[in-house]
Amino acid sequence: MIASRRSFITLLFSLVCLPTLAQNVPPAAHSRDILVIGDSLSAEYGLRQGSGWVSIVAEKLKSRKYKGLIHNASISGDTTSGGLSRLSAELARYKPGIVVIELGSNDALRGLSLTMTKDNLSAMVTAIQKSDARALLVGMQIPSNYGRRYTGQFRDLFVQVATHYHIPLVPFLMEGMATNKALFQSDGLHPNEKGQPVLAENVWRYLAPMLDARHAGSRNQDRAAN
Repeated sequence: MIASRRSFITLLFSLVCLPTLAQNVPPAAHSRDILVIGDSLSAEYGLRQGSGWVSIVAEKLKSRKYKGLIHNASISGDTTSGGLSRLSAELARYKPGIVVIELGSNDALRGLSLTMTKDNLSAMVTAIQKSDARALLVGMQIPSNYGRRYTGQFRDLFVQVATHYHIPLVPFLMEGMATNKALFQSDGLHPNEKGQPVLAENVWRYLAPMLDARHAGSRNQDRAAN
């Protein structure tokens, strides 16, 4: 009877202390990892392996001795619908602290509903935030021959999503190179190797402050755990 009572008291003590213990668990190592979910512009389409902008950003991380990995889950031809459908699995697989969304171009090039594109991006950001990760949205633009109204609405939807969810936005992935044919492949749509450093710098300008914030947050959690 005494042994049973002691066991009950031990169990009760454990249950009472469990919330406190859970709060003191150090953050997982993968909380500093970065996930890029995009289309051919991020998937090294037509490029040598390791020469794309994501790989260049990975080298920047390494040079900064950043304690996290970058995972490229980009697929050529992907749309926001495709990205949304596989996002949950990618979040579960990599458990990133930051997710870069580079999608939407193929939606526009196919003339898909921009309302659907906006809804898909919104759903992706919501899922990312629910996973306790931060989202970085990459804005895109399309050729003017799609019509002034459509191109304007497409450009603006990225701003609207970023503003609504209070997340950082890369205004335009191809800023500073869109009219320079020497930086594009023969199809005129995909940047070549010479153009990749420009893309990397455009993303890095907005990603770097997020890394500093994430790193500072992790340090504070480490101190609290100790």
